[in-house]
Amino acid sequence: MFWIKAFHIIFVISWFAGLFYLPRIYVNLAMATHDVERERLLLMAHKLYRFMTPLGVLALAFGSWLWLGYGIHGGWLHAKLMLVLVLVGYHFYCGRLLAAFKRGSNTHSHVWYRWFNELPVLVMMAIVILVVVRPF
Repeated sequence: MFWIKAFHIIFVISWFAGLFYLPRIYVNLAMATHDVERERLLLMAHKLYRFMTPLGVLALAFGSWLWLGYGIHGGWLHAKLMLVLVLVGYHFYCGRLLAAFKRGSNTHSHVWYRWFNELPVLVMMAIVILVVVRPF
């Protein structure tokens, strides 16, 4: 089970790297004024989203394997799973935002994306506290 836990942690870290960076690209896209700059940022965002999606799937798969293998239970786990669902929703919403940028129909400012970028940080902090401290 230690290998499974190690791979789960590796894929979670990798997925979070994408969750942290993709909205930063969106900040720059929302501020882009030149077509060349916009196209380059769109390409970067598209490639990152395509790369981070399988990382998220693998993080969830190894996490599920741990859950089933250890038979973990408790209130802290239910709270963690709800936060993981928030992250999955955030991931897919990032995909919808990318599609809006591609269509040229983005309606959010760079300031909105700066705030949007903070959500996975807060969720990560809560998940780590739940897993390590197990407050309930």
